[in-house]
Amino acid sequence: MTHIIAGRLQQQDQVQQAIYQLMVLGFAPGQISSFYLNPPGQHDMYPVGGDRDESPGATKAGSGALNGAAAGGAVGAAVGMIGAPVTGPVSTALGALVGAHVGALIGSLSQMKDKGETTDDDAENAASVRRSGMMVAVSVSKPESEQHVITVLKNLGADQIEMGEGTISKGDWTDFDPRVPPNFIPTSLPSTNSVTGAVASSVASSVASAAAGSSTSTPVEQQAAEQGVTGREL
Repeated sequence: MTHIIAGRLQQQDQVQQAIYQLMVLGFAPGQISSFYLNPPGQHDMYPVGGDRDESPGATKAGSGALNGAAAGGAVGAAVGMIGAPVTGPVSTALGALVGAHVGALIGSLSQMKDKGETTDDDAENAASVRRSGMMVAVSVSKPESEQHVITVLKNLGADQIEMGEGTISKGDWTDFDPRVPPNFIPTSLPSTNSVTGAVASSVASSVASAAAGSSTSTPVEQQAAEQGVTGREL
C-alpha cells in the first residue's frame, strides 16, 4: 500500500488535464485512477442496493425503544387504572399495552440520527462526506511528490482533495471504499507563499517542456485523453 492523493473535479476536460499534468510529472498511467463517485448511499455495495446493511444512525434505536416502551407502559397503565372502576381490569392492561407500543416507537425514533449529525454526548456519528463527482487519484511513493500532486489538483479546481492509503493497480484503485470517511486536505490555503509558488512553477515548467517536445510518436496528451474517466462508478 502507498499514499494516495485524490481530488474531486467537475468536468471531463479537467480530469484529462489532471492526468496529463501528473504524467508529465513522471507518474505512470497505471499509477493514476479516474472514476465517477456516486452520491452517499448510492454506491450499490449490496446486491439489493445501498451501502450498508443497516443505517449508521440507527445503532441506538434498540435502546431507545426499550426505554420508551418502559416509560410508555407505565404511563399507559396509570391512565388505564383511572378507567378501571368503569371498564374493569382490562382497562389497565390495555392502557399499558398501548402506552408501551407508542413509547417504543417514539423512543426508537428519538435515538436515530442522520450520518454527520451530532449531539453533546455523541460525537461518534460525525463524519466528513464526499460529494459525488469525477475523481482523479494517484499513487504517490515519494513524499516530496505529494505537494506537486496537491498543487496540480488544486490549480485545476478540485474542491475536495483527500489523502489516504491504498493500492492503485493498472489504473484501478482496487481497495477504495466510499463508505470510509475521507481525510480531507485543506484547499483554502493561500497559494502565494514561496513553497506553493515554487511547486506551481515547477509543474508549469514541466508541462511547458512536455508541450515543446510533443512531436514524439506517443504524446502524453494523447495518453491522457484516451484514459480520461474510465467509466467505472463507485
